[in-house]
Amino acid sequence: MENNKIAVGLDIGTTKIVAMIGRKNEYDKIEVVGIGKAKSLGVKRGVVSNITQTIQSIQQAVDEAESVSGIKIEEVVVGIAGQHIRSLHHSDYITRNNADEVIEDSDIDDLVNQVHKLVMLPGEEIIHVLPQEFKVDSQADIKEPIGMYGGRLEANFHVVVGQVSSIRNIGRCVKSAGLGLNEITLEPLASASAVLSQEEKEAGVALIDIGGGTTDLAIFKDGIIRHTAVIPFGGNVITDDIKEGCSIIEKQAELLKIKFGSAWPGENKETEIVSIPGLRGREPKEITLKNLSKIIHARVQEIIEHVYLEIKNYGHETAKGKLIAGIVLTGGGSQLKHLRQLVEYITGMDARIGFPNEHLAGDSDETLSSPSYATAVGLLMEGLERGKEEALVEEVIEELVEENQEETIEETPIVEEKPKPKKKSFFEKFTEGLKDFLDNAE
Repeated sequence: MENNKIAVGLDIGTTKIVAMIGRKNEYDKIEVVGIGKAKSLGVKRGVVSNITQTIQSIQQAVDEAESVSGIKIEEVVVGIAGQHIRSLHHSDYITRNNADEVIEDSDIDDLVNQVHKLVMLPGEEIIHVLPQEFKVDSQADIKEPIGMYGGRLEANFHVVVGQVSSIRNIGRCVKSAGLGLNEITLEPLASASAVLSQEEKEAGVALIDIGGGTTDLAIFKDGIIRHTAVIPFGGNVITDDIKEGCSIIEKQAELLKIKFGSAWPGENKETEIVSIPGLRGREPKEITLKNLSKIIHARVQEIIEHVYLEIKNYGHETAKGKLIAGIVLTGGGSQLKHLRQLVEYITGMDARIGFPNEHLAGDSDETLSSPSYATAVGLLMEGLERGKEEALVEEVIEELVEENQEETIEETPIVEEKPKPKKKSFFEKFTEGLKDFLDNAE
């Protein structure tokens, strides 16, 4: 059994770049064997804006993870976010040649491939094609059509689209840092697999991942992804507002936000004051915590209202789309004091903070279960999941080869048939396409 399969998640964020190496232990939990992080200087609002700096930061994070774990990193699963991401709904169908045969993986692949051929706006490319419900002949609302009979297979899809140039830039950075690109995944999807439970996804839940440069949203209902969005604001705009509002430098503003910041202005009294050293011999500045939380509150409210608008657009207020499990907040920005209360107040939905510790092995380091690592843990899970699929196929092929050696009577055609367990993930085709694309671009 391939139990020591290693995978690497690389989260290229606006504030930090994290490389996380891990494997599954015997209880199917994730054991993180190495983690490295570097300050991210070349990324603005989730999009690479300085290739050279991003490559350096990736190398720094990877080197640190390698030296901690003693494992050489070759391939990574990378997350993508940024304001250029948009999602759309699309339905498509295929007519099967033979309605007397049951529907198989290959039929679903054909359908997904057909959606991949959709004509996008110039400069855009499909990142994910995620099937929602299927319809076989005239029977609707089928979750799993495999094994059914039918001539016409139809499905509704959630299609995630991004800018070709941004996707290429990420691929370029990873490649130039000397790494192979295993897969590109939408960051809110990665965070969701790290912090949401299956029950929440069934009941209906909105995951809000507040990062440094962007706030990502993923909405699930009936166990299926229904809506994704990337909002181009995050923790950094809050820091900028503090910087401007209090006339202090960024480093001080960030510290103030983390140490004393609160999203709820009511709880601070006028008398609570923080003194900040002035620059180079100038007088120290005195800032009241009430003012600080007023600044933070105004900006956070704007971000939440933005997200809430997306949740309403998805149809949360309809009876069918109601999100019973409410909201899960994760990402570095979710650690702001009283944020949960403010979110509940604005949206009227229940909220909790999501920690990525559910899938981690029991003896994992405390810091790993911080919401700031949700995306990295999710990307690592994605890589391990994929490794599992590949291992499965290899096993099947090995078994077949052995069988064939034992009895060499017309057994050959079966080799073609059997490696079915491998369901080519939707992202695999995309990643392969991207690899070719990058290779030709060189």
